Amino acid sequence: MNHYFCTFAAAALLALCPASSGASEAAAPWGTATEIAPTYHNQKVVFDVTADNLGGLNSVLDRAGYLSQMNGDDPFAVKIVLVIHNDAIPFFAIKNYAKYQKLMQRAYSASLGKIIEFRMCKAAARLRGLAPKDIHGFITMVPMAEAEIARLQLEQGFAYMR
Repeated sequence: MNHYFCTFAAAALLALCPASSGASEAAAPWGTATEIAPTYHNQKVVFDVTADNLGGLNSVLDRAGYLSQMNGDDPFAVKIVLVIHNDAIPFFAIKNYAKYQKLMQRAYSASLGKIIEFRMCKAAARLRGLAPKDIHGFITMVPMAEAEIARLQLEQGFAYMR
């Protein structure tokens, strides 16, 4: 047999069957995680937002806000764009404000620092019977979500997040 294959196979078997020398090793056979503390700055990120529930949308807002903080909340260096389409659209409709008031107030507040920006797919909104006049004023309408996400990635160097 090939020497490299045997070495790989032996290592794989050892990884699957770790030697245990005590109860704590049985609970954490590979030890515990290590931490690193990199600094983050000048990041440009686009979130692809399609969540169909409040928990999912609040999670995206949490992540975008934390990402902004991790980058020093610098409006000259950090840009976070949330592109809203599909099932996330109805949450941002003016007619649904009473139902989603807390979420909309939170989203609007996030947009005030000019770091986090909200854009919505006009084509998908139209399919739901919504025009720009039906969407809250802190949202910018774009022709197509996927085209906007691709443009931000290819032309402006944004990283993609889901």
